[in-house]
Amino acid sequence: MKPPGRYDRETLAEAGTRSLLDAFAVGNPDEVLQLGDVFAGLGKRSFGMLLFVTTLPAFIPIPGVGGAVSGPLVVLVGLQLLFGLRKPWLPKFIARRGPHRHLMVRFRNRLSPWLARLERVVRPRASAMLDYRPASAVTGMMLILLGLLLSLPIPFTNFVFGGLLLLFAFALLERDGRLMAIAWIAGAAAVAVFGVLSGQLAAMAARWVDLLI
Repeated sequence: MKPPGRYDRETLAEAGTRSLLDAFAVGNPDEVLQLGDVFAGLGKRSFGMLLFVTTLPAFIPIPGVGGAVSGPLVVLVGLQLLFGLRKPWLPKFIARRGPHRHLMVRFRNRLSPWLARLERVVRPRASAMLDYRPASAVTGMMLILLGLLLSLPIPFTNFVFGGLLLLFAFALLERDGRLMAIAWIAGAAAVAVFGVLSGQLAAMAARWVDLLI
């Protein structure tokens, strides 16, 4: 995918979420939207767009597929926020991959009515909930936990976790700290219900730690 020109990028950096999705929906529907391109030039909002795109596979109605794809990518985004990276980083073999443009169009169309309502109430505010290192670390930890849960074969939960992750993505894209606070609360509730009670989250996290060590 060829990213939009410099002027377009500068314009989109200040645009709303719907305008960003409209821009990525234009073009050959069979073209692959490379992950390395979708967040280029978006500044502080780049993590939000990357999180949005990496969450899309969670809505694929095939058991086990969506979570296996989205989960590790969400964990990667969360780790970077946890450790305070200022812009996303992806390995080249991942950066060259991504969803086809027609998938972005489909989700843009489905989400457009909700985004229209959302844009009436969200706005850039409470930046401390987004930019301060401790707040960014909390967001990163929540994304890691939700990404791990999404990776687990828990029946009928992909849409639940996918919806929560979109809430985080919208908070980052719209630069709305209050929406991020709501995402924290909803994410913590999901971790408590699906993670702690099932016992699988801690076991998976322990295995991942062993592999890293």
